[in-house]
Order: sequence, then C-alpha cells, then structure tokens
Amino acid sequence: MLLSALALPASIPSPEINSFDFTMFGIPFSIKFYALFIILGIIIATVAANRTLTKRGAEPWVIVDVLLITVPISIICARLFHVFTHFGFYFGEGQTDPLAWLKIWEGGIAIYGALIGGAIGAWLGCKWTGLRFWTFADAIAPWMLLAQAIGRLGNYFNHELFGLPTDVPWGLEIPRPNDAIPVGLSEDTLFHPTFLYEIIWNVLGVVVLLMLRKKIAMQWGRLFAVYLIWYSAGRVVWESIRIDPSDIILGLRTNVWSAILGIVIGLVVLIVQSRHKGQEPSPYVVGRGPQNAVGSSAATPEYVDVSEPPAQSTDDSEAATSGPSAETTKVAGA
Repeated sequence: MLLSALALPASIPSPEINSFDFTMFGIPFSIKFYALFIILGIIIATVAANRTLTKRGAEPWVIVDVLLITVPISIICARLFHVFTHFGFYFGEGQTDPLAWLKIWEGGIAIYGALIGGAIGAWLGCKWTGLRFWTFADAIAPWMLLAQAIGRLGNYFNHELFGLPTDVPWGLEIPRPNDAIPVGLSEDTLFHPTFLYEIIWNVLGVVVLLMLRKKIAMQWGRLFAVYLIWYSAGRVVWESIRIDPSDIILGLRTNVWSAILGIVIGLVVLIVQSRHKGQEPSPYVVGRGPQNAVGSSAATPEYVDVSEPPAQSTDDSEAATSGPSAETTKVAGA
C-alpha cells in the first residue's frame, strides 16, 4: 500500500479550466490564467532587476520608467512575430475573419518577437533615463528567464505547445478536442510536456546566470549574451519535438530558425563586447544619472551665483593691506 502511494504517477493530468469568470456591474469578465502568469512574471522580474540596478548605483525604481516603454512595444512585437510566423493560420485559404490576427486575447504571442520589441523598447527607455543599455540588459537577463518559466505555466493551463506522443511516466494528458493533436491517435495518447522541459531549463539558466553575474567579465552586455545562447539552445530542442501548427522553412519550424538566430546574436554580442575591459564605471552614461538630474544646484547653472563680486572701498583696501591690529597681535601672541 505504502509503495503504491509513493509510486510516480503514470502521467501528468491537464487542468480542467484555464480561466475564471465573474460579473462586475452587470458586465461579464473572463480572466485567463495565462495572462495572470505573464503579469506575475513581469512583476517578479521588475522587482528583482530593480534590486540589481540599485546595488549598481541606479536610482530606485528607474526600471519602471524603462518598462513603461518596453512592455507595450514587446507585447505588440510578440503578437506581430507570431502572426508573421503563422501567416497561413490567419490569412490562408478558408480563413473568413480578416481581423483574426488582431485578437490577441485568443492566444498567440512569440517570445522572440517579445525579445525584439523588448530590445527596441529598452533602448528607447535607456535613452530616456540615461541608463546604459547593456547594464539594463545584464540586470534583467536572469529574471527574464524566470519570467519566461512562470509564463510557460499558462501554456499548461491552455493545453497547448505540447510535444510528440510518448510513453514516458511524465507524459502529458491532453483533453480532446484539440486541433494540435494529429488525426488518428488514440484517446489515451500521452505527449511530451515541452512546457515543463522549458520551465526546468529556464530555472537552471537562472542559477547559471546568477553565478556568472558575480564575475566582472560578465558586464558590458555579456551576461545578456549568455542568456540569449542558453535560452535559444534549449528552444531549438523543445521546438524540434513540438507538434502544434507552424510554418516550415527549409525543413525547420520558424521558431527553430529564430532560436538559431538567437544563438548567433548571443555569440556576436559576446565577441564584440569583449573589447571592454574591467568594470563598468557607472550604470548611467556619461553626463546622466541622479547627480546630474535637473533641480540639482550642483549641476544646474540657474542655481549658481555667477555675478561679479562687489568692488571694495578704498578704506577697506587699506585695512586689508595694513598690518595686524594691536588686539590681533595680542591674541596671536597669547
């Protein structure tokens, strides 16, 4: 009996729900768990990266100013990248809804699109705040992996992005109907839980990046480069065993090509940024930062008295050039 209770489960069951519904002011609402996991990941990454930047000397919560630009652009690009890499799904033969590509609430965002949009938004945000782009990228890199691991739980609740059929003990149960399941498979077929593989890989990556972060040699954007290489290397494997619909280019899924490109970009960043030696002098670019903020009298000309000193009178001049008074001499000789 005890051995039976301690035995590993024969499979991983899928959740029966992926959202919760409620009504407010007579209006029905549906909150997807996927959205909640993404928001949770963003919050955790923001708090953790803020602590990292503050330790480096940045203003507390300056990261929020950067993310105000980064997050919206990232979401938009994540959706566009998904649409472009699944073009036939939205504009192919038999599609009757010309606005389907806009319905992001029905699912469909791409991590690599988010990375492209995030890089653009972060660059703009860093220009705005004065932060060094690579300092920001290094600070958030480990926590991006953690946020992505949390976000993958949303795929679990959505019964999506699973892998090939398998008979391993941790095979994933997928309820029918599901458009991603190939025709002809039996009802009890199990699938590789690629969401779980990616979660484990990403969490391991967080540990690796946090260990590397202690090394000065990992500054100047090189930690972010390792993030790109680590995440993309795992993504090549998971994408190769996934069976959800995807456009194919030269025999490979589009996201496999994206992952390969991610590895290449990571290697290029490592090589190019190797020209920097030693520690970054500041999390801010030259001339920016809290000490140069508007309103600081030390850095703002209008708060500094630059007028000519008043002219001295003749009597004052004579007094200044004459010898010390008797009283002063007495004190000095005491």
